[in-house]
Parts: sequence; structure tokens; C-alpha cells
Amino acid sequence: MKITVIPAIDIIGGKCVRLTRGDYDECKTYYDDPVEAARRFEDMGMERLHLVDLDGAKASRIMNLHVLERICMATGLKVDFSGGIKREEDICRVFDAGASFVCVGSMAQKDRDVTSGWLEKFGADRVIIGADVRNERVCIQGWKVETRTTIYELIDAYLPMLKYVMCTDIARDGMLGGVALDLYRKLVFRYPDISLIASGGVGSWEDVRVLESLGVSSVIVGKAFYEGQLKMEN
Repeated sequence: MKITVIPAIDIIGGKCVRLTRGDYDECKTYYDDPVEAARRFEDMGMERLHLVDLDGAKASRIMNLHVLERICMATGLKVDFSGGIKREEDICRVFDAGASFVCVGSMAQKDRDVTSGWLEKFGADRVIIGADVRNERVCIQGWKVETRTTIYELIDAYLPMLKYVMCTDIARDGMLGGVALDLYRKLVFRYPDISLIASGGVGSWEDVRVLESLGVSSVIVGKAFYEGQLKMEN
């Protein structure tokens, strides 16, 4: 199975930024207009995009829906959107704006009944469960709150209806120092029928190849693209 590389665009104040280890105080702006970044990724041959409303994640409500709309109008990228999704109405708005997927993070931890209902109504092929983890424990609300729930307990709560899980290792995010191989190895072994989307720490193509060898289906790449450490291979 060939791994899918998914570029990431994180939004604060309508701009394309990257954080380091999820720290909002460690924020660097790369594009004033995220549409420009999205177009460049499409020109590189990318077909998917991970779009994160960091303002929305922090405020617990969608804040940058207009960015999603503009990217979907300007490109043919299949976008998954996350950040601030709390209600069924939010999911409908995201899909109406052009997203192909929604990624549910905090709500997946805080209200499992509601999230299970979304998986059933909208389909597991369109709803991704997102887990941002620190030492294998789930963090919510823009990574500010660490829960006692492990990534394994969260996934188990949604079996067998689950299809996609996006797991971000916060300690490695934005560091370009390599991915959490032990964590992803455990997840692939324990959940062979789930499509795992890895995120955090990619700094080279070797990181991508190792994840592929483990059986990880997709990988999110952000800072490595923006800093020029990862260029498209022929």
C-alpha cells in the first residue's frame, strides 16, 4: 500500500501559520493568503489537504469557514476540515462549504454519543476521528487540556464503525525531528482495519517511507514543506 501525503494548512487570523508543539505563542506565518499555499500544493501534484481552524479549536466554534470556501472554490483538492466543530449544524456548514471530510477532535472525546451519531449519519468515510496525543493521552481544545483518556481507549469507544483515525503526536509537531514510530507501530498492529493518518514530526522523505513500511495509510506534512526540507520526488 502506497502512503498518501497530505499537506497541512493551519489558520490563525485568516493566515497560513505553523505552531511548534501546539504552542500558540510559537506561531510563524508562512502565507498571508492560505489559498496561495493550497494552489502551490495542488501544483505539486497533491490531491488532499488537511485544513485546521486553529482559531476555531481555541474558541470552540468555527472561525475560518471562509478560508475553506475560498480554497474549495480555487482548487480541486479534497479537503478535510477540523477546528471548532461542536454541532451537527457545523458539519453541515463545512460540507456545504466544499469539504470532503470533517475531522472531529475534542467532541470525539467529550461526547461519544453525539460523535457516534455523526459517524452513523454522515458516514465513517467522511468523518475522521482526530486524536491529538501527548504521552499517548488525548488532548483537547486546541491541545490546551490533557485528558486521562489514552488514544487506545478513544479508538475502542468507536469500534467497529470507525474507518479513519488521525493521530498527532504533539511533542513532535513542528519539530521536524522524526515521527513517533513506536506509537504508530502499536496503532497499526492493534487496529489493522483502520486507515491511520499520522501527523507530527515529519522532516524528511525517510520519515514518510518508514511510516509506509509500518502500514500507515496517510501522513500529514506541514512545516517540512514550508521550510523546504521536503520537496516533491519525481
